[in-house]
Amino acid sequence: MTLDQWWPRSLAGRWFGVRSLNPARQLALIVAGSLVVALSAQLSIRLPFTPVPVTGQTLGVLLVGGALGAWMGGFSILLYLAESAAGLPFLANGAHGMPFGPTGGYLIGFILMAAVVGWLNERGWGRSFAWSLASMVVAEFVLYAVAVPWLGFYVGMNHALSLGFVPFITGDALKLFLAGIALPTAWRLSRS
Repeated sequence: MTLDQWWPRSLAGRWFGVRSLNPARQLALIVAGSLVVALSAQLSIRLPFTPVPVTGQTLGVLLVGGALGAWMGGFSILLYLAESAAGLPFLANGAHGMPFGPTGGYLIGFILMAAVVGWLNERGWGRSFAWSLASMVVAEFVLYAVAVPWLGFYVGMNHALSLGFVPFITGDALKLFLAGIALPTAWRLSRS
């Protein structure tokens, strides 16, 4: 059985809106996306007052989701989490394991974040700097809608915003700016 028989283009196109990429290229992009996020996770700074580190993961997730689209971006993050669960040191600071604990909401939220920014970009939001920023702001809110309540389960809801959202506003703004600059080019490269 060939890859085209297992993953026919027409089926992928009908379900996921991916018509122009052959299955081998789709799988290669998904794997590459997971590795981009794994590499970006290694850019990590521990903050002494919160269990959540500042990492480059959100930048990586935004670029992967935005460049690959909703389904391939989402699957890249699922693969990234599976690689970590299998024991590869792909989480922040070379950690690995299942996405549980105080930071698990961020890891699970990355799947939705990538899918949302990818979905918006598939509809034209990622072709310019301003619209790229808008799509990523929406995706950031989706991430925090999952991550902050999850963190609140561990630290209490009254501390969740001050420990899981407020300390990251400045860094996220910088990452959004950088990703907004890079995303139109990344989108064109992933489609060429």
